[in-house]
Parts: sequence; structure tokens; C-alpha cells
Amino acid sequence: MLRTHTCNELNNSHIAQKVTLSGWVNGIRNHGGLIFIDLRDRYGITQIKINPSNDKAVSKIADQLHNEWVIQIIGEVVLRPEETINKRITTGEIEIAVFEIKILGQAKILPFEINEDKSVEVNEALRLKYRFIDLRRPKIQKMLAVKDEFITYIRDYFHKKDFIEIQTPILANSSPEGARDFLVPSRLYPGKFYALPQAPQQFKQLLMVGGVDKYFQIAPCFRDEDPRMDRHYGEFYQLDMEMSFVEQEDIFMIMEPLMRELTERFSTKKMINLLSDGRFQRLSWHEAMEKYGSDKPDLRFDMQIKNVSSAVLGCGFSIFEEALKNKGVVHALKISGGANFSRKDIEEITELAKKKGAKGLAYLSYKEGKINSPFAKFVDPIKLKEIGRVCEAKEGDLVFFAADAWRTVCNVLGTVRSETATKLGLKDMSQAAWAWITDFPMYDYSEIEEGRVDFAHNPFSMPQGGMAALENKNPLDILAYQYDLVLNGLEMSSGAIRNHEPEIMYKAFAIAGYAEEEVNRRFGAMINAFSYGAPPHGGNAPGIDRILMVLNDWDSIRDIYAFPKDGQGRDLMMDSPNEVDDKQLKELKIKIIK
Repeated sequence: MLRTHTCNELNNSHIAQKVTLSGWVNGIRNHGGLIFIDLRDRYGITQIKINPSNDKAVSKIADQLHNEWVIQIIGEVVLRPEETINKRITTGEIEIAVFEIKILGQAKILPFEINEDKSVEVNEALRLKYRFIDLRRPKIQKMLAVKDEFITYIRDYFHKKDFIEIQTPILANSSPEGARDFLVPSRLYPGKFYALPQAPQQFKQLLMVGGVDKYFQIAPCFRDEDPRMDRHYGEFYQLDMEMSFVEQEDIFMIMEPLMRELTERFSTKKMINLLSDGRFQRLSWHEAMEKYGSDKPDLRFDMQIKNVSSAVLGCGFSIFEEALKNKGVVHALKISGGANFSRKDIEEITELAKKKGAKGLAYLSYKEGKINSPFAKFVDPIKLKEIGRVCEAKEGDLVFFAADAWRTVCNVLGTVRSETATKLGLKDMSQAAWAWITDFPMYDYSEIEEGRVDFAHNPFSMPQGGMAALENKNPLDILAYQYDLVLNGLEMSSGAIRNHEPEIMYKAFAIAGYAEEEVNRRFGAMINAFSYGAPPHGGNAPGIDRILMVLNDWDSIRDIYAFPKDGQGRDLMMDSPNEVDDKQLKELKIKIIK
């Protein structure tokens, strides 16, 4: 046996017991007549004491040791002298008087120190190249352990609700989920490809047709999209769930208690902005965009945007007048206390707004009894007071205005809202503001092909109003039974009640420009299955890693993974992606064009 105990479980109840510990040398201190070693494993640290005068053979081995060598020790548990007790660790009352040491593994000089205080100083690329060393840090160990507890809790929750966990295929087919696929060439069928699933969307719907009325999975998903702070490159895990014979409210009733429990159990955050019955806040997509300038609004602070088009009509300011003439809108965002912003602050916010499509930002500053504004001189004083009244502006406030097309104005002031809240310290890290965003538009104009209508989000959602809406409404006015779950300004989950009727699906795809043959080619299995009796069904898929990151205020989603990719999508430790042998390419009938 290489160990009888771990490095955090020994205490004064084990005094005089013979024990065997194994782990890494975390530190060595030579205090003249005594040598002390801090021995570390993933559970904690235990102090080891060596008295050279008692055992020269043990002392000789100890003299060879360096940090991060792997050793085994055999010794007796003894009390520490009272003045040396370390209350910061669970084993701080005892130490091990060693009478045998064995070296299990030597270590070269580390490329960086395993020290939480100094970890921020270490270049991330270096940490990822030597991730097997970085994993030894207690913080990373804790994050991995918390993720394990988190997933275990989720599994228990769904099993108690009579859900069945089912693993869907990894080698799947390409489908339009909104990001690029990772393609896998087939050796047996040259020129054909599998795709790694962006989500188990089609498979979980097929499970519903197959009579599995409650499914869930901790599902690996693969998307070739750019990494960012809250999105790991290439692969991530989501809690995928689907239910039959449900409406939107049934999904909410399953998911809300779980998210409340996860918040209470795995964070110290206080849930705010709840309804009177304790349920999560609900906003339609249009309301969220209009009031907060985002379909994933941060509701830890109020700061609502107002449509002031009627109030500014005829005010004489040409930029406002031109926008309204072209069927645009004018929205205003009041920043309480914003009158103290410097000119530099306002310029920085304006530049940010321009990056979101604004031609500029107008503003009114209420300070020392005066209205300060470059555009105020163009507006009748009575009209100016009316605008201030509608904006509910008072002394010390700053009001930003944006004038343009509705979507542009929403996005611009949503960005301004978030930035100013950061500047004013309104994003309280001790709070969790959950909310459902519902009634997403089914269609939008394509970002790729001008003038073409395409799906705004998930193409498999049921349109509100069914076939009648598809046949009689302007596609841009059709809403979907689609919903997102948001937390503190980030999307945690998306979901929908699914379109389970073949004729409605063909029509929905036709509006987006897909011929029936194309739909059959891409989704033939699902369309065919629906023609054999499909129940109404729906679900959603919260991002496990993202929720954990937000609940714990962890800096980067990458650290939640044992072996993450870097910001450019590379595995620096394993040196991937990399080139493969010509023999492998020939087997796959693939030629590299340089």
C-alpha cells in the first residue's frame, strides 16, 4: 500500500499511529537540527518532520529532495508544539515523525512556481503548455472537484424527476446550428464526412418520437467558433434535456427549481429580481431589447432605456428629425449620477457606441442647475424641458440619446448601459439575477445574403400560430415558442417547443429559402420520423461550464476544463492541431492544397 491516509485527514485523534503518506514535496525547510517537508496531494498538506540525529539514512535521502518530487513516507503521527500549530490547514495540529522515505518520482526544475499568489504573473501560454503542472494548483483542483459535484447534483435531480440519461452519437451529420461544423472524413466512404454534433438536437427529438418522454444528457458539443471569455473553443458541455407532451411553462417548472438549487448550493450569491411567488422574471424578446438593449439583459441594476420618439418629434435637432423621417426611433438612457462623467468618459462611451453602429451619441447633462449639452442649443427650451421630464432627469443625471433604426438603437444603448454600469460599480458580484427571455422572432434578415429572410435562431422551433402564421403573416412578424435563460447579462441556456409536424416544418424552411429536397437531404431522418406519430415536445440546454463560471465569478471558462485550448484554439500541451502522415491522408482520399 502506497498510502494509508491522504494529506488532509490526520489530526490529534491519530496520535501515535503509524501511517503511510504519498504525495508531492510542496516545500522544504531546514531548521538547523530538524528538516521539515510540506507534503501535498489533491486533498491538502501535511507537515513531515525529520530529525537527522535520529536517522542518518532518512536524513541523507531528505537532503536529495527538491520541490515537486514525488515521495512516500512512513512515520508516526505526533502533536506539534503549541507555538507551531498552523490553524490555516486541517492537519495543522499534528506532524509526522518520519522513519522511512522512498523517492517515487523526481522532477526537473519547474517552468513556473505552483503558487496561487504568483499564478497571475505566469504567462497563460506557459501554463497551458505545462498544464499537467498547472493542474497541481489547489485552485484548479478545487474547480475540477466543484464541477464534478455540480454535474453529480444535476444528474441526481433529473433522475429523481424520472428522466433517463442517454448518450447520443458523436459521429453525426452536419446541420445548420448557427456555427461552423467540425468535419470528420470517412475512410469507408471517400468524399463523405461525419460532423461532430454542435448539439444533440435532432437525436433528442428522435428520442421523443421513440417514446422516451424524459431525456437528459451531459452532452459534449463541438463548434468551430471564435473563443471568448465565456466560451471555450471547439468543445463544451451542456445539460441537454427534452420532454414530451409539454408546453413552454412545463419546461420552466422543471428548470427553475434546479437553477435556484444550483445557485444556493454552488455560490454565495443572493438571488434578486424574483417575482412575488419566487419565480424567475420574464421578458419578451422585444421588451428586453426595448428596455435594456439586449436579449440577455443584466437585471442586477435597473437603468431602463426609454423610447422618446414622440417627445423629441419636432424638436428641431436634425439628427433626431432625420431618423424619425426614415421610420427610425430615438431612445434615451438616463444614467443616475452620470453628470460627474468626464469629457473623456463620454468620448470613450461614444466610441464604443460607434462600434455598435451608432453615428454618434447625443447627451444632456444636468449639473449645478444647468443643462449642459452640445445639441441643447438646437432645441427649443420648452421642448428641452419636456424631453427632460419624459426622461425623468434630475440634478446629477446624464442622459444619452441614440437615433437610428430600432435594432441599431437598441444594440447601441444596450452597450452603453452595460459600460456605464461597470463604470458606476452597479454590477454587484454578490447578486444573481435570473430571467427568462421569451417570444423570440422566428425569422430575421440574413447576415450573409442581403434581402433574404433566414431563421433568427433555432430552425426547429414551433412558430406561434402554426401553419396559419406561416401562410398569412409577414415572416418578420412571426414569433417562435423559443426562450433563453439569462443570468447577470449572459445567456445560460436556449430552448424551444419544437416543430413536430412535417408540413409546418417544410413551410418554415421554405420561407427561409430551403427547397423541400434540401430539407429532406439534411433532416430526412427527423422529417420521416415525424410522419410516424410525433408527440409535442420541447426542451433546452444550459451551458454547464458557463453557469459554473458565473456563479463562482471565475475569471476564465478555460480553467474549468482539465485540458483547455488557448485563445487561438490550440492545445499547447499536446501540440494540436498538427499535421498528419501522408499515409493517413491517402487512406481518406484527401489532398492538402497549400
